[in-house]
Amino acid sequence: MQTSTLTSRPTLNPALRDFWLTPARNRVLYGGRSSSKSWDAAGFAIFLATKCRIRVLCARQFQNKIAESVYTLLKIQIERFGLQDEFIITENAIRHRTTGAEFMFYGLWRHIDEIKSLEGIDILWLEEAHNLTAEQWDILEPTIRKEGSQVWILFNPRLVTDFVWRRFVTNTPPDTIKRHINYNENPFLSSTMQRIIAAKKAEDEEEFRHIYLGEPREDDDAVIIKRSWILAAIDAHKKLGIAPSGMKRIGFDVADSGDDKNAAAAAHGFLATEVEEWKAGEDELLKSAGRVHGMARRLNASIDYDSIGVGAFAGAHFQALNTEHGTKIAYHRFNAGGAVLNPETRIDAKDPRSPTNKDFYANLKAQTWWEVGKRFRNTFNAIHKGEQHDPADLIAIASGCTHIDQLVDELSTPRKDFDNAGKSKVESKKDLSKRDIPSPNLADAFVMAFAPRERGATATVMLKSRHR
Repeated sequence: MQTSTLTSRPTLNPALRDFWLTPARNRVLYGGRSSSKSWDAAGFAIFLATKCRIRVLCARQFQNKIAESVYTLLKIQIERFGLQDEFIITENAIRHRTTGAEFMFYGLWRHIDEIKSLEGIDILWLEEAHNLTAEQWDILEPTIRKEGSQVWILFNPRLVTDFVWRRFVTNTPPDTIKRHINYNENPFLSSTMQRIIAAKKAEDEEEFRHIYLGEPREDDDAVIIKRSWILAAIDAHKKLGIAPSGMKRIGFDVADSGDDKNAAAAAHGFLATEVEEWKAGEDELLKSAGRVHGMARRLNASIDYDSIGVGAFAGAHFQALNTEHGTKIAYHRFNAGGAVLNPETRIDAKDPRSPTNKDFYANLKAQTWWEVGKRFRNTFNAIHKGEQHDPADLIAIASGCTHIDQLVDELSTPRKDFDNAGKSKVESKKDLSKRDIPSPNLADAFVMAFAPRERGATATVMLKSRHR
């Protein structure tokens, strides 16, 4: 490996020659830090600008000032190649004097609507694209519509749940070239940087692999339920040799309005057996209730339904459906914003110093998500660490469930939050929408199927109106 610095010789990384020259609509370049991704993209873009008239839109998720864009990289590459006299560099744009090629710089978060109106873009360069959302991509892809136009997507992988990883690495679309590159393919890496990388490897192998080998993480420490816990729960009943038993329940998340969808999740004891999601308007609640009621009749299960908003009327529909079908399906309201159950019980039964439910949780939704999260964690520890747990404290997901990838993503998305009193909450749908994340309907239905019950209540009491 050469040890000269990036500024010592005006050339591009030969390892990426084929990547840049292979015809493709989308060019996806990802990997660890110090791998020359952005430097090479800047150099190749400058080369193209000297040869032909192109319009390059340089974008990243958040850009409060021009210094936060690739503007500086482009300036440095222009200087390295001795091309200062060929370019006009202003405070917010770069243009080639002869070809007329130009570079523009935008932040997606604030200017996505403005970008939609841009015409004649030859190259969209998305830098630090790990923050790209599905909604933004749906806008950007048709915006870059000029014949022969390209999209360059550069990023250091963060989480396997990130849209850009799933869309372009895991499920790569047609007419796309992708390339994983790390520091060991960077011939211009300085000896100082090599020592820093070696020190990180010796200090923390896992962190080294994430930062410098570009390996995405499974978990986000800010979330309530870690992705690795959920993955361990898939077919955990088979892995642990435990057959499901006990109560059968269905969680029903009712669509409110707009693009929101209905969802249902069925559980038999600790095992989630089915998940469903469907589109139906709020004026079609009876139809959706009928679908869930039919599912309950088929599985001989009770129903826990979202009783906030449109869902407040679901109970009346279930009562009418019981009369219509001559059944006694038990149905229970789940008020996410309601008071916690078993308020004086401590959140950790093994620690008498742990706070009580009423002191720790802000509402029933928080209590439910955290307790479901504990069961996922117990399952992970049972499988990977050999810990012994009562099946009632575990969770398993049947691998035959439809939408299982979506369910895993949704369960591992909501982050921890707190109210003004410091009590734990679940990230709200409003806050999720700020991250361009749609409502986690499957996940909400899932946790309702495992929602806690009042201490001391028995299956007979909970299902006292249940037809057996």
